[in-house]
Amino acid sequence: MRILVVGTGGVGSAFARIATRRSFFDHCALADYDQARPEQLVGELDDGRFGAHAIDASSREAVVALIRETRADAVLNSVEPLFNAPIFDACFESGVTYLDMAMTLSEPHPTNPYEKVGVKLGDYQFERAEGWAEKGLLALVGIGVEPGAADVFARYAADELFSEIHEVGVRDGANLTVEGYGFAPTFSIWTTIEECLNPPVVWEQERGWFTTQPFSEPEVFDFPEGIGPVECVNVEHEEVLLVPRWIECQRVTFKYGLGEEFIEVLKTLHKLGLDSKETIPVKGVEVAPRDVVAAALPDPATLGGRMTGKTCAGTLVTGLGKDGRPRKTYVYHVADNETTMREYGSQAVVWQTALNPVIALELLASGAWDGDGVLGPEAFPAQPFLDKLAEYGAAHGVLELPSEFHAANVDEFRRRSSSTQ
Repeated sequence: MRILVVGTGGVGSAFARIATRRSFFDHCALADYDQARPEQLVGELDDGRFGAHAIDASSREAVVALIRETRADAVLNSVEPLFNAPIFDACFESGVTYLDMAMTLSEPHPTNPYEKVGVKLGDYQFERAEGWAEKGLLALVGIGVEPGAADVFARYAADELFSEIHEVGVRDGANLTVEGYGFAPTFSIWTTIEECLNPPVVWEQERGWFTTQPFSEPEVFDFPEGIGPVECVNVEHEEVLLVPRWIECQRVTFKYGLGEEFIEVLKTLHKLGLDSKETIPVKGVEVAPRDVVAAALPDPATLGGRMTGKTCAGTLVTGLGKDGRPRKTYVYHVADNETTMREYGSQAVVWQTALNPVIALELLASGAWDGDGVLGPEAFPAQPFLDKLAEYGAAHGVLELPSEFHAANVDEFRRRSSSTQ
């Protein structure tokens, strides 16, 4: 396998540091708008399979040209989702496998954004799924940690743990702290603004996809491995758009443990218009306010040495177990910043995201995963992925919780499920 990675920020760099320990690929081209970044990374890796290139990810033609130059079989999109469409289209034109960790962007409903969906995450890609399938090509979308591993966990629960699923609820939380900064996001602030200030999407079997107010339905979830209780709220996320396509269930949600301070900062950015992606004139220069915010904050990839704590990504599934009794199970993955920095030189959040496309590419290279069209991670068998997590030294966990889904709800659940089939 020959791989092209577009973008060598925090996640792209972590991908390379993980991949250099694996033997399933022959060559990996690392590309960035600033060629000095992949050049520095290639020097650090000291692995002849890696090469550095310059790329303008906004140009489909430029991506096609680099695919041809590097003779790539698979392209990993590791830049902001703003650039997904040209990279996705370039892979289709070039006849190569496409992977990303965040799908094409949404657009709120023009008149009723907090009740109805407009353009959904990934709509651009799924509208082109038939063409990909006809060409026998694969676009594996949402294969980071969330979306990504969380979707695999949902597939595992559906296949191995549950006979009927009431809700698939992704829950993300951390106890990470960054020394020396009053405010320092541990992941791309551009992406964080996008997913947290857009209307959150919920899916229900009877209603389909609908939206709510940002930061709605707060709940406290007690995260494992010492992280503890964190208040989580609804945000827009790909799992809600992916899981219902392949897994039979009654409801899908995504809740993020942001914390009160983070939420207030995001609300202030929105109030001031600093979350906008649209450019405005500033002293004769056109700039997007959100890009200015991102430039003013520290690069998340550089924060690892100042960070302490753990981050947890997981999928909370409720319903009926294989024995027909109520069950509530959290399938999760935890990354400890001390471990990821010591072992890979990458901070926990970007490392945990980058781990999963490495595993996915290895499974595709071996044939353990195979498919065509536009597919999410839950379209593939879960066990080979979970086995690789353990092989990489990063095994998942399974936490059984007291079930709030009582036997009295079983008949109603089955009635509602059968009425929508």
